[in-house]
Amino acid sequence: MLSKEMEEALNKQINAELYSAYLYLAMAAYFESINLSGFANWMTIQTQEELTHAKKFYDFVYERGGRVVLGAIDAPPKSWDSPLAAFEGAYEHECKVSAMINDLVNLALKEKDHATNNFLQWFVSEQVEEEASADAVVQKLKLIGDHGNGIFMLDRELGQRVFHAPGTAGE
Repeated sequence: MLSKEMEEALNKQINAELYSAYLYLAMAAYFESINLSGFANWMTIQTQEELTHAKKFYDFVYERGGRVVLGAIDAPPKSWDSPLAAFEGAYEHECKVSAMINDLVNLALKEKDHATNNFLQWFVSEQVEEEASADAVVQKLKLIGDHGNGIFMLDRELGQRVFHAPGTAGE
């Protein structure tokens, strides 16, 4: 059984994961609007991952006898100054989500809620991957600078990303 404080914190995280999906979908729309379909694909895949994360939290709350209460989702930005600015924003957002997951782990430890702590460890590992993935694109974009050919090559590379649901071979 979840404590009231943990239930509220997990509900807040569900909302944060849904906002993340909304943010990445907005970034996908931005990239589509500037004809970078590979960049848009990367963000669309990221959107799918975030929706999967939200559903994992949703299911866990019910498995532990809690109740999910969905809140309003803030509107994300509509555009960015450059592909680099968008990916820097994605990286910063993933760092923020990592801090939120760490706060949940700290609460689980404080409450001696071992089941929730165990559940959250998947997200701790996932966030290492999420940060590294976004940062890798940031670093490539910094190397490319304003060279259009490099942007188009990276666009082609990012277009190859595919979605792998958690627990599948591609994860």
